[in-house]
Amino acid sequence: MRPAFVTALLLAPILALASLAARGADPHATLAAFSQGLRGLEGRFSQQVFDADGRRTEDSSGTLALAVPRQFRWEYDVPFPQLIVADGSKVWIYDPDLEQVQVRPQGAEEQQSPLMALVDPAELDRQFTVADGGERDGLSWVELTPRGEEAPFSRARLGFSGGALARMEMTDSLGQRTEIAFSGWQRNPAFGAATFRFAPPPGVDVIGETDAAAQAFPLED
Repeated sequence: MRPAFVTALLLAPILALASLAARGADPHATLAAFSQGLRGLEGRFSQQVFDADGRRTEDSSGTLALAVPRQFRWEYDVPFPQLIVADGSKVWIYDPDLEQVQVRPQGAEEQQSPLMALVDPAELDRQFTVADGGERDGLSWVELTPRGEEAPFSRARLGFSGGALARMEMTDSLGQRTEIAFSGWQRNPAFGAATFRFAPPPGVDVIGETDAAAQAFPLED
């Protein structure tokens, strides 16, 4: 699996919580206020990954979409097309260059993610300690530290401008750092019917189990 796929699986659920944290000192009140009437978010991202020595190892960009409570879509445009879709029951990972699709049940990883805080405010305290990250680069930062020992990252820093998420920095246990800049956020957009659906295109290898209930559409040409 390419590094970009792994990053998207780890980061996509964090975005929903990130849009909450900057709106007030009390994350619980902020979460409740933000969740009121929330159906979805979409925007663009540009991503850089650095190894433990600070060397840049990846540059990528694309679009993302989130729908409460369990659906998300990460689509990479640059440097090559890649797609991850969570449809609420399964996670589909499509690599057009490899002509390969991986599919797995949507479960444990998502259950332990900040996305759950959208529907269960107590999840914030169960999963993270939240701290003021101070001011840097013209942004106000919030720091999340996972409580669980098996979390996929050791620390996440969320940078806000005017109450909106502008940047994210995430460090894993090996010292790899991922930095993402966001733009064009839209709240409760009119998602197309195929946004959170995926179907393996004809002729690609499918790794994992599918069933008749899964609905899907491939990347557009």
